[in-house]
Amino acid sequence: MLASPGIGSGLDVNSIVSQLMAVESQPLTSLASKEAKQQAQLSAFGSLKGSLSSFQNSVATLADPAKFSAVTASIGDTSLATVSGSSKAAAGNYSIEVQSLAQSQKIKSGNFADTTTTVGTGTLTIQYGTYDGGAFTLNPDKAAESITIAADQSSLAGVRDAINDADGGISASIVNDGSGDRLVIASNDTGLSNALKITVTDDDLDNTDTAGLSQLTFDVSTGGTANLTETVAASDAKVIIDGITINKASNTIDNAIEGVTLNLQKADIGNPTSLSIARDTASVQAAIQSFVTAFNDLDQTITNLSKFDTESQLASVLTGDSTLRSIQSQLRGIFNTPLSTAGGGLSTLSEIGITFQADGKISLDSSKLSSAINDPTKDVSTLFTSIGKPSDSLVSFVSASSETQDGSYSLNISQLATQGQAVGNVAAALTVNAGANDTLDLTINGVSASITLAAGVYTTDSLAAEIQSKTNGASAFSSAGIEVSLTQTAGVLSITSDRYGSESTVAITGGTGKLDLFGTPVETAGFDVAGTIGGVTATGLGQTLTGAGNNSGLVLEITGGTTGTRGSINFAHGFAYKLEELVDSMLKNDSLIDSRIDGINAKIKDIELQRDSLTQRLEGVEDRIRAQFSALDTMISSMTQTSNFLQQQLSNLPTIGGNS
Repeated sequence: MLASPGIGSGLDVNSIVSQLMAVESQPLTSLASKEAKQQAQLSAFGSLKGSLSSFQNSVATLADPAKFSAVTASIGDTSLATVSGSSKAAAGNYSIEVQSLAQSQKIKSGNFADTTTTVGTGTLTIQYGTYDGGAFTLNPDKAAESITIAADQSSLAGVRDAINDADGGISASIVNDGSGDRLVIASNDTGLSNALKITVTDDDLDNTDTAGLSQLTFDVSTGGTANLTETVAASDAKVIIDGITINKASNTIDNAIEGVTLNLQKADIGNPTSLSIARDTASVQAAIQSFVTAFNDLDQTITNLSKFDTESQLASVLTGDSTLRSIQSQLRGIFNTPLSTAGGGLSTLSEIGITFQADGKISLDSSKLSSAINDPTKDVSTLFTSIGKPSDSLVSFVSASSETQDGSYSLNISQLATQGQAVGNVAAALTVNAGANDTLDLTINGVSASITLAAGVYTTDSLAAEIQSKTNGASAFSSAGIEVSLTQTAGVLSITSDRYGSESTVAITGGTGKLDLFGTPVETAGFDVAGTIGGVTATGLGQTLTGAGNNSGLVLEITGGTTGTRGSINFAHGFAYKLEELVDSMLKNDSLIDSRIDGINAKIKDIELQRDSLTQRLEGVEDRIRAQFSALDTMISSMTQTSNFLQQQLSNLPTIGGNS
């Protein structure tokens, strides 16, 4: 047996086997070609998804209504104030003069030897309001705060920390003036109406002397006790806007000019500056230009993946692909469908200068777009966003869902939303005595709490302010975001919840002051707004009305007006919204693109299985061929040896006719 095939026979067995196997392996080459084609298609669809995602980002920007309502606000002298504007701000120019800044009140204690000196224990009650002519008028919008000073907090430093830890409406610090340490208390809020009144329930049972916790009493109204001294008076900001003097409690003024917020920095009497509010049209134009560019980039990607080069007669990776054609057709179909029920006076993109070109791309006429944006009779946002336009000024569009169909819907209100209320049936007693008629048990919007009123003689208005302040300051209510307002008519008090609808309730369930202050109150729960949208009964919750049927998901807010017919709402899903929804559906896991990608991956996996199977079969074929040629090699080698032997033997035989 020869060690290497071909040595004995002279045959090039390895070369012969390699050539035969090259023929046998041709199916592997075909599979590799098929796999390369599938991988190219897989890469192409990945590129398509990337382009769709980029396009989706651009349309998402235009689908946001806030993009179209933004304003720019600027002020001539930025050292006087900074300014910002919201969507409610109207374009205009104003003259602004800052005459004074608002300040918070600060008060100080007498001297203490050091920070460890004992002050006292008990409870501090902080109220906020205005001192005027010896009278203190409560600020009904500021809740009273109670701070307990325990024995381990009785030092000067402990009182300071207890006040700061309470995180209420005041802050405290200790200042050493060279003769001792003083406690300085400051109102956290500026303005005349946020001056401090501090009453003390002192554990030494004397609430007004200069010993114990009552050293911190501060009430400078007539008959009050003030053991603290004012160092900085509370004051309002004073601003003159276009000749109109405006006084505000805060240096942040957000309700002098609708939609405009001024943050005052310093006063400069006699030197007004200019304030300008303008619509931010530049960012809208930039966003629309980005949208056009993104669409054209996407269209170019689709073209590159599907084109056929007539000169080279070469097809692209996805030439003739039905999925690609479907995507392109759906995108263009949205552009070609007018928004007949949009409420902004526009229905097609061509009206703002966006048109299709012969090559399938879109172009933008900037001058036409600018003209449309600056036309007060047009609202470009309705072309791009999902937005409703009510004809009634007391009806606001809140939101819509993907289920809301484009349409013009009539609105009819059968019931306006109301607030829960408790109304007394007797004139309120104006004298509140501690332990006698100073408590009220209340349940507001399903949440219960008890309040204790400060003893004293009130006017009806000041009593209403006291009840409102204490109610809104109750932790059970404030933590739930519940507030009430107190009003009085001919001495009769009313408590009204700040919420609207069936969840709005006010109940005076007890307390020592119920009968004296409210008698037997009449308690009425709020009602939800009710009515129809597009002739279909809608669902009311508070002041919001949610549609059903074709207008399912359409949410409106009705803030006033009358019952009966309330005009109509023109609604349409804008082009950007529709394109975003379409692209989103194309990019989802179960989308047409992903189905194609799954199909391609399945084919690649099948090719891999075929390759593995064929490779195993070729290994067997090669073994068989090599065995056959090895056997032939051995046989030829043996025959060669026999031939050589015979030739040798024959050459040794006597020549015929030769000598013997």
